Amino acid sequence: MLSKSQIEAYNRDGFIIVPGVVSGDEIARLRKIADRFTENARRVSAHDAIYDLEDSHTPESPRVRRIKTPHLHDGEYACLVRHPQIVEALTDLWGPNVRFDSSKLNMKSAGFGAPVEWHQDWAFYPHTNDDLAAVGVMLDDCDRENGPMLMIPGSHKGPIFDHHEDGQFCGAFDPRASGVDLTSAVPLTGSAGTITIHHVRLAHGSAPNLSGRDRRLLLLMYRAADAWPIMGFQGSYRDYDAMIVAGTPSVAPRLAPVPVRLPLPPADSQGSIYEMQKSAQRRFFSQPERAAQ
Repeated sequence: MLSKSQIEAYNRDGFIIVPGVVSGDEIARLRKIADRFTENARRVSAHDAIYDLEDSHTPESPRVRRIKTPHLHDGEYACLVRHPQIVEALTDLWGPNVRFDSSKLNMKSAGFGAPVEWHQDWAFYPHTNDDLAAVGVMLDDCDRENGPMLMIPGSHKGPIFDHHEDGQFCGAFDPRASGVDLTSAVPLTGSAGTITIHHVRLAHGSAPNLSGRDRRLLLLMYRAADAWPIMGFQGSYRDYDAMIVAGTPSVAPRLAPVPVRLPLPPADSQGSIYEMQKSAQRRFFSQPERAAQ
């Protein structure tokens, strides 16, 4: 699936963009289901097991920030977890044994899609080794104007930044205090059906969507089967093993000399990253409601 140069780019930069992986028919079905999720949000007035809502959401004008674990709520999204080309790309990077973790559909709706502050996924769920990645599936064309993910090349080889505010985990780091060179940030853009793969330790964020076009991005999280979560896993061991998408499971964790900061004490606002990051006082991205004024 991946060429030698793509594998080298991933190892060097911490991310790659691979166009044309998900077919137009598949994308059309996923979009239709996303629209149905949004329409059904009219019956929801607060965050729940499916919906993470924009602060400006009302039943009359549904505004959804995120669909949580869409693979658990719809068969089309569940099938995508085992998409042959996605799984093959991950085995190209890590070897034959790969485990799925979870999914989320970030809606980034036109005109009000919320930003995500600078962070490293690793800060939320450190493992015994760092062969973990998020696969992004673009449901809409993504360009510089509608809030693409922004990646800091090579930052996956550096430190784990402090994602705490006043000693409490907040799910974001201050790029100024951390000395991150934001001028090097690369936007992950492409047409619908493109996938991106970014390393779990890579520093990234995204600005609000102030354009007139949606930027819905499905994120599928995976890990090498011998990468075990330091904070433990939810559910039964049988359920955990059922998440293997390639190869075989292992009860022998591979231990690597990777830097770790635990996400403790936990944020007061539990839930999505959007809620956690509200406690971060040093915000980098403007909020869409303010920017529109």
